[in-house]
Amino acid sequence: MENFKNYINGEWVPAVSGKTFLNYNPANLEDIIGEFALSDKEDVNNAVVAARKAFESWRLIPAPKRGDMMRKVGDIFNRRKKELAQIMTREMGKPTFETEGDVQEAIDTAYYAASETRRLFGHTVPSEMNNKMNLSFRVPIGVVGVITAWNFPIAVPSWKILPAIAAGNTVVFKPSKDAPHSGVIFAEIMEEAGFPKGVFNVLLGKGSMGDHIVHHPDVNVIGFTGSTEIGTDIAEVCGKLNKKCSLEMGGKNAQIVMDDANLELALEGALWGAFGTTGQRCTATSRLIVHKAVYDKFLGMLKERAEKLKIGPGLVQGTEMGPVIHLKSLENCERIVKVAVKEGGRLVTGGHRVTQNNLDKGCFFEPTIIADVDETHTIFNEEVFGPVLCVAKADSFEHALMLINHSEYGLSGSIYTKDVNNAWTAAREIQTGICYINAPTIGAEAHMPFGGVKGTGNGHREGGWTAFDIFTEWKTVYFDYSDKLQRAQIDNY
Repeated sequence: MENFKNYINGEWVPAVSGKTFLNYNPANLEDIIGEFALSDKEDVNNAVVAARKAFESWRLIPAPKRGDMMRKVGDIFNRRKKELAQIMTREMGKPTFETEGDVQEAIDTAYYAASETRRLFGHTVPSEMNNKMNLSFRVPIGVVGVITAWNFPIAVPSWKILPAIAAGNTVVFKPSKDAPHSGVIFAEIMEEAGFPKGVFNVLLGKGSMGDHIVHHPDVNVIGFTGSTEIGTDIAEVCGKLNKKCSLEMGGKNAQIVMDDANLELALEGALWGAFGTTGQRCTATSRLIVHKAVYDKFLGMLKERAEKLKIGPGLVQGTEMGPVIHLKSLENCERIVKVAVKEGGRLVTGGHRVTQNNLDKGCFFEPTIIADVDETHTIFNEEVFGPVLCVAKADSFEHALMLINHSEYGLSGSIYTKDVNNAWTAAREIQTGICYINAPTIGAEAHMPFGGVKGTGNGHREGGWTAFDIFTEWKTVYFDYSDKLQRAQIDNY
């Protein structure tokens, strides 16, 4: 069995305790991926000490030279793209065409972060005093703790790690316990790119280790992707410790289909949004809101296509939907379907584990559609993180907007319509950080801001130029060359 270690201060080291944990292929629970270091508080401290020491020299490297190294990261990810896709699919399940896309996001982010090192713009503004100049610029903050989920084990970490390092910070990264191999791969690539020791560190382990990172006094910023429950706990700790945190949390995203929509296009969007990544995206389409005039027709189209989706291991060519991540997730899908039916929802298709075709050793669940729900149903409000789509009927455009905004979350929203007035109104009124017109709720691009409102986030945005907001501080500098004391607001008026 292959053994995987932590990456601390440029060295591959076991956990101080010597403890390990096993990781399994969700498509076949008899397939053990490997034995991984089970880190604890002492390992966290060793990584943070290394990152803190490295920060003192890394912050002084000219930003464009840091960008040169980022381009190398992009080149290496590009070279290893297909290999990494196979590794990622084995440990988290989604088909290789999706994991290749996952790696492509890291490639795009690396090249974008590299280019942004020449655009870390500040502001030079006039002073109100004579012989004085005012300017401001961005400075790195220190050690960034990155804690991410398993569903995008390369892409999502890249959104945080690469801008943070490009901006002059150092990083301690905790990948999910369900996708640790991808964290090891990330370290291999950063090592090959030539980053100095301590600039990037990876700690393998379980949830308690993330808690140690959040509480560590020498970790200055936390970048987190995961559940709203854990994210709000992190925010509370960071508030008490006066450290910055960027939180990307839950979602309950909805797609509206109006009576004038291109139904074939809306169907493709609903299928991809609901069942892509087996519904295990924070942006997944979990709610479908269909105008009453096309409700029955569209539901029939959706049922027919959902039942034809090819389910199986992501490593098998032609698979369209892989397994959920583990047995606990499988049980949660079964639970929410039972609750939905009990509350009056109509099971249109799916709702069961898949055991035929030799899939009984994995965590496979049928593409599931629950119709005739409304805003009072549990399934309409609770995040599922699986291939379970609920469908509600809208009486009008205004009713559809009310339904889509009836959620404690606000990450992504979508509407299919040919009415330009309704499209622009929806773009304004849908209460989400991301909005799609005639496209599904998934499909973010690396050079655009990514994040949500309400229970989904705390106001920061990843992706694009906005990613640098969380990983830098503004410094304002006043140059007075008048050779005398000048008192702003007092001597000038």
